[in-house]
Amino acid sequence: MTESFALTARRIFDGDGWHEDAALVVRDGLVEAILPTDALPKTVKRIDTGDLLAPGFVDLQVNGGGGVMLNDHPDVASIRTICSAHAPFGTTALLPTLITDTPEITAAAITAGEQAAREAVPGFLGLHLEGPHLSLARKGAHDPKLIRPMTEADQAALIAARRHLPVLLTTVAPESVDPQQVAALAQAGIVVSLGHTDTNFAAARAYAHAGASVVTHLFNAMSQIGNREPGLAGATLDTQGLSAGLIADGIHVDPATIGIAVRSKRGPGKIFLVTDAMATIGTDMASFTLNGRTIYRKDGRLTLADGTLAGADLDMISAVRFMHRTIGLELAEALRMASLYPAEAVGQAHRLGRFAKGTAADVVALSDALDVKGVWIGGRQVAG
Repeated sequence: MTESFALTARRIFDGDGWHEDAALVVRDGLVEAILPTDALPKTVKRIDTGDLLAPGFVDLQVNGGGGVMLNDHPDVASIRTICSAHAPFGTTALLPTLITDTPEITAAAITAGEQAAREAVPGFLGLHLEGPHLSLARKGAHDPKLIRPMTEADQAALIAARRHLPVLLTTVAPESVDPQQVAALAQAGIVVSLGHTDTNFAAARAYAHAGASVVTHLFNAMSQIGNREPGLAGATLDTQGLSAGLIADGIHVDPATIGIAVRSKRGPGKIFLVTDAMATIGTDMASFTLNGRTIYRKDGRLTLADGTLAGADLDMISAVRFMHRTIGLELAEALRMASLYPAEAVGQAHRLGRFAKGTAADVVALSDALDVKGVWIGGRQVAG
């Protein structure tokens, strides 16, 4: 049975430009059209959303939410909880992210992701495996005892997992993975991201040539830009084919550095927003554990006992507001950084991050103050 309705708003952002006094027509969970409000057929059900409609946010790095960490409970119930916890903040598609863990936990997370895909869990886009093939020198909050080089068996397991997941992204470091492995993963359809590495500029460029296309949380846990060695941070900005996630909370990266980065990034690869969110999102919890270590929540920060940052206490609409109000980006560009650009980075822009005939009716309704008023995934309202 065909189900059709229209979401009306004073302004609609379609991922490219604005439509004034318009309606987003939805049919069977997909976008049918954007029409002037006064051109809507009278037979179409109307839902007035107020100020602003935009494509739902896409978050490629989400470690937890709703009191749950994927590492602690790598099952489909946790994936449902994490997706549900982020929906009220405008996120309609996300990659539950497994931080470096044991082979057994990694295998369980992959099994859970495959089940989530089969069950079409609302908001589930695929998996992000952040490690364990990283650099000890840039381990951040990852457990050093669990970091190790990639083996042939690891590579085969990732390629096998990709066949059953809509998106599989893995963060690796050149110190633990060779270019031939990166090429094999990329050829299998896996999105390879460079991160947690002390690699130099030339090596980073070589790994991009081999097939790496993304960089994990730009400026964090990586070699920095120096006067004689630009490092991975410099390679990210200078390499056209690399996209990069950015934690825009004013804690992980200084606002001035963010401004410099967005002004200097060479495309077509783009900088996009990630939350790197932990279990705290949607809760009032003051602490939680990761790999048996306590992580403390205070003043917008999540840290280990020694002060090392451990993920972020950040939701996506807050990141959008930060880019718009603090960094000074036009609202349209801040919205693209949260939706279209991450969708492009994982090959999903044909259905996510924009409104066009046949794209997913993943929608966030915002007030002029950029508060979330409603969220729809596949045309079904899940928040607001």
